Amino acid sequence: KLLLRSHTMSLKPRVVDFDETWNKLLTTIKAVVMLDYVERATWNDRFSDIYALCVAYPEPLGEKLYTETKVFLENHVRQLYKVNTIHHLWEIYLICYLLNFIKKNKLTEADLQYGYGGVDMNEPLMEIGELALDMWRKLMIEPLQAVLIRMLLNEVKNDRCGEDPNQKVIHGVINSFVHVEQYKKKFPLKFYQEIFEGPFLTKTGEYYKQEASNLLQESNCSQYMEKVLGRLKDEEVRCRKYLHPSSYAKVIHECQQRMVADHLQFLHGECQNIIRQEKRDDMANMYTLLRAVSSGLPHMIQELQVHIHDEGIRATSNLSQENALTSVVNHREPKSICKAPELLAKYCDNLLKKSAKGMTENEVEDKLTSFITVFKYIDDKDVFQKFYARMLAKRLIHGLSLSMDSEEAMINKLKQACGYEFTSKLHRMYTDMSVSADLNNKFNNFIKTQESPVELGISFQIYVLQAGAWPLTHVPSSTFAIPQELEKSVQMFELFYNQHFSGRKLTWLHYLCTGEVKMNYLSKPYVAMVTTYQMAVLLAFNNSETVGYKELQDSTQMNEKELQKTIKSLLDVKMLNHDSQKVRAGSSLLEMEQTRSAVDEDRKMYLQAAIVRIMKARKVLRHNALIQEVINQSKARFNPSISMIKKCIEVLIDKQYIERSQSSADEYSYVA
Repeated sequence: KLLLRSHTMSLKPRVVDFDETWNKLLTTIKAVVMLDYVERATWNDRFSDIYALCVAYPEPLGEKLYTETKVFLENHVRQLYKVNTIHHLWEIYLICYLLNFIKKNKLTEADLQYGYGGVDMNEPLMEIGELALDMWRKLMIEPLQAVLIRMLLNEVKNDRCGEDPNQKVIHGVINSFVHVEQYKKKFPLKFYQEIFEGPFLTKTGEYYKQEASNLLQESNCSQYMEKVLGRLKDEEVRCRKYLHPSSYAKVIHECQQRMVADHLQFLHGECQNIIRQEKRDDMANMYTLLRAVSSGLPHMIQELQVHIHDEGIRATSNLSQENALTSVVNHREPKSICKAPELLAKYCDNLLKKSAKGMTENEVEDKLTSFITVFKYIDDKDVFQKFYARMLAKRLIHGLSLSMDSEEAMINKLKQACGYEFTSKLHRMYTDMSVSADLNNKFNNFIKTQESPVELGISFQIYVLQAGAWPLTHVPSSTFAIPQELEKSVQMFELFYNQHFSGRKLTWLHYLCTGEVKMNYLSKPYVAMVTTYQMAVLLAFNNSETVGYKELQDSTQMNEKELQKTIKSLLDVKMLNHDSQKVRAGSSLLEMEQTRSAVDEDRKMYLQAAIVRIMKARKVLRHNALIQEVINQSKARFNPSISMIKKCIEVLIDKQYIERSQSSADEYSYVA
């Protein structure tokens, strides 16, 4: 059965026996101070007693209550002081918070009179909480100040030496110096700063002065800086464990003064050697230490400036060698083109092909790294780019690459040497291969999920290539009727692609397609790797041992030139006399003149774009200045001839992008 006690408190002033009421209050206060259990009902009764004393009839007893409370707190602190107890220092303040709560929340007219009209007007009355803190400061902290501060400083020193002190007690005692004056509106940290912070900073300086001396004896400069940074980091953590936030910066500053500022001569003396050897970690550590100290950085900055100047002089003194290498790499016979870009592209092609036997991928990587060193001296980098792109396309389409990782690594090397724009199309070509692999998987799933079973009859794999990225535009156009054996595969893929990518147009590049054809008419079967054109011609012989030229032309729909070239390639191979189980019929080779022509066209467009870009920014420019700016912008890719630049200027005048100034024939204006 639950019994509830009804508690009511009369607000009407009445006669109160102070001694009897105070004895009950004192019992509860002592219980709170000693952290004993106090029943809720008793707790509420004491609230009523305090209120009754403050509004007692015929006169309020608040003054007497204040005096008795003060005497109790004073006696309690004196008793603690007698036994020099500094453990659990803050248990006493539970009573302060209780009485302060009562004072603030039970304020009556009698309280106001009591608060403003004390017995001794020379001694201003305090809040109960402030009174308790004041007693604690005067009767406990100040008498024990010397012993207390010495103990605290020793404990912090032990912490610095690696021991494990009672962090909670140290933190509580140090912060009590702040709490005892927390009621003050002006200079609330003055007592903390005078009694503890000042001596703490002094001892900190002495400790780290000796620590710096010890570190210098056992360490070189590099080790010293690392250890000092470690000590500073540890001290920051220690500050947050023990001190008031206002002390953090002061302590770290003192440490920096003793370990850095006091040893600037030593650090500055090692600075030159560290910078000359370009020890980056040491330079970073020295910068971190010196920037925190006044007059620390200027010496390091001066040494760095001297080093950069000396290295610049050394680099420019080698320009004659650089010029000689550039001249050798870009050498050309009179009235001939430079072969270096094309030869370097072929060199890379040979390294990156599967046929590069006898070399590991690491060896290939080393050779490609060496290639980049030579590549940087080439003037006509755009020529290399054109040849390399065509060879890369052939490796990727026909599966000739040593590995895709090597291809990607090479593209990244070129990107580092020439920038993103130089390799953007190469990156897109590389990406198309992985995208195509994903498309093949989706197409195979598409075939399997059709309502009616679909049998292609062949193993079918495609590459979907971005038209703007691949160097496949300059190809012979030819009509072509794909063999009947391939029609179903082509139709199903077109259906699949159009369902997934509406609005895109597929153009089949049959001249690049290849396939395997099994030759069954010989004594033993052979497998021939042929182009689609060659396959169409060979499949025509399935129904007859002899086929006329006209019949082949009708069945394949190829033009005469392409058909003749295909037939000749099959005759030249002489498959019947070949020993290999698997042979490849010859495909059309890249024509050098076609590539060179493409390079020239690209250069013209590049120069025209550069001229327009320059004129749009300058608005008006003289002929020689325009020529020079175009050369400066283009030399990263190739060295344009002045005659080519002049032709491009004339083309842009005809297109009305720029015009000659009316006042001077040697000056051009941009036409908006």
